Amino acid sequence: MLPQLQSPEITAFAAGFPLTLLHAAITLLVLVLGVATYVLLTPHKEVQLIREGNSAAAVSLAGIMVGLAIPLAVSLKASTSILEIGIWGASTIVVQLGVFAVVDLLLKGLPQRIQEGEMSAAALLVGAKLATALILAAAVAG
Repeated sequence: MLPQLQSPEITAFAAGFPLTLLHAAITLLVLVLGVATYVLLTPHKEVQLIREGNSAAAVSLAGIMVGLAIPLAVSLKASTSILEIGIWGASTIVVQLGVFAVVDLLLKGLPQRIQEGEMSAAALLVGAKLATALILAAAVAG
């Protein structure tokens, strides 16, 4: 008689892995859409500024990527469906855009300051984004 080639662990992995990949792909899509939405709605053109060597724009854009990824990662862990991942992702994007608006009110002329390469403005914006992301992640985790 041949030995059993598939253990229960392998069978469980084979059954669950496609769903894991699907959830990860949806989460990455939400991240890309969130970053794209942010880039389209902010008055300065981050990608162009980064191509021109503007470090403040690069730091700011990196902050939104991480700021969106943290709560999305937690929602991926906490969610049971693609719909849940989408809902948490959309709400995270809205909140992070709100953070930009609040920091802009506090700093007066944030887009212009980032265009001019002001690292202090970018650093404060990233700090606000990451702080918000951590709070959102904790809220999602319950």
